[in-house]
Amino acid sequence: MDTSLLLSNLLNPPVLFFFLGMIAVGVGSDLDIPQPLPKFFSLYLLLSLGFKGGVELNHSGVNAHIALTLLAAIAMALLIPLASFWILKKRMAPADAAAVAAVYGSVSAVTFITATSFLSQVKIPFGGHMVAAMALMESPAIIVGVLLARLGMRESKNEGSKNQSSQRALAPGFLRDAFLNGSVLLLVGSLIIGLLTGESGQAALKPFTGDIFKGILCLFLLDMGLVSARRLKESKINKFAISFALISPPVNAALGLIIAWMLRLTPGDALLFCVLCASASYIAVPAAMRLAVPKANPGLYLTMALAITFPFNIVIGIPLYMAVINSLWK
Repeated sequence: MDTSLLLSNLLNPPVLFFFLGMIAVGVGSDLDIPQPLPKFFSLYLLLSLGFKGGVELNHSGVNAHIALTLLAAIAMALLIPLASFWILKKRMAPADAAAVAAVYGSVSAVTFITATSFLSQVKIPFGGHMVAAMALMESPAIIVGVLLARLGMRESKNEGSKNQSSQRALAPGFLRDAFLNGSVLLLVGSLIIGLLTGESGQAALKPFTGDIFKGILCLFLLDMGLVSARRLKESKINKFAISFALISPPVNAALGLIIAWMLRLTPGDALLFCVLCASASYIAVPAAMRLAVPKANPGLYLTMALAITFPFNIVIGIPLYMAVINSLWK
């Protein structure tokens, strides 16, 4: 791997603030961000990212190549949880295996945003339609995860647990969380607004969606560093779960890389596609799993995604995937 890419990523201010948060927990500091603010940061980042993606789509339009890329993204959001569940069910309870599979089949918006920040720093362009790909990959994994949980529980010998869990999995709230989750709705809605308003909208919101974006991202990743370190400190997960959380990202990224090469994506779009395949959701999917698959252990799938896979991707994964892309695309 090109050490310059690794250094560029490590010296990216948002990544350094993530490490600052982890160090603060490690040394026992009382550094903390009041709870309402991280939610505001998350909403701002989704709004800004979606809006800028819509503006880019307004510039480029939607053609057959972009449509094919979006279809490939949806296909990966279905394939990854299915393949993950087949591996996980051998070592985990059906509910836990399904929840972890859904988490790794979906995407992490913050990892994606960090990747766009990295691309901006190394001056590699990318298309706004990749934001649409991220939005489309959120819900399919949730649906697949719940269906897998139901199938796994149906095979269970405990009929009482099966019936109770199946009823909850069919709750109306599940469909709401899958299709009308707040983060997904804000992301898609912002993208549509950016698409409709184009350059005039970008000019009107530039101070808000442009100038302060990286500062808000630094604060958000500082909080993510605090949360990740606390989760890792408190968690008690087995070696298999840790291994899966570390091996799954590069394996899924490799699949994404093959598809990106076949689609002839640009280097910037190829990196974002790989990051989408390699990331794990720790916001939307856990919220849906708590409702639809209550028997699954949040301490397992949330810790794997947030405390292990997320740091791996933003520190090692992003520059590693970019180095491979630079080598192959040349």
